Amino acid sequence: MSLIERIHKERLLRILSVVVALIFLQTLFFKFTGASESVAIFTELGMEPWGRIGSGVAELIVSVLVLIPKRRWIGAVFGLGLMIGAVGAHLFVIGIEREGDGGLLFFLAVLCAVICSVLVWADREKLTQVLRTFATK
Repeated sequence: MSLIERIHKERLLRILSVVVALIFLQTLFFKFTGASESVAIFTELGMEPWGRIGSGVAELIVSVLVLIPKRRWIGAVFGLGLMIGAVGAHLFVIGIEREGDGGLLFFLAVLCAVICSVLVWADREKLTQVLRTFATK
């Protein structure tokens, strides 16, 4: 891969990282202030308040990690895990549409999962290296 291609790839990955971080960060207001929508979702999941606050803290950590290029893969792996949980919750417990949002929360969870998957794939060599290190111990 040429230098220009690497620069374009890194620029795209930074943009994707910012998008996923912004999506995660905008949800923190609702989770940390105990907004009625957020409380209702986590009550229905049987995880209020610890699930709401815990997922908010996890999303804050993911938001920071994905913005650090050398730690992006860690944030992306954890972000993907969080979003698999969120998508599963929407599909099997709380429903795709919430309080007349037209499925926006579900769509954002799917979008974050896709972006995190792309980030994990882009940094798969780092992940593979870490997994090999643990496998040899």
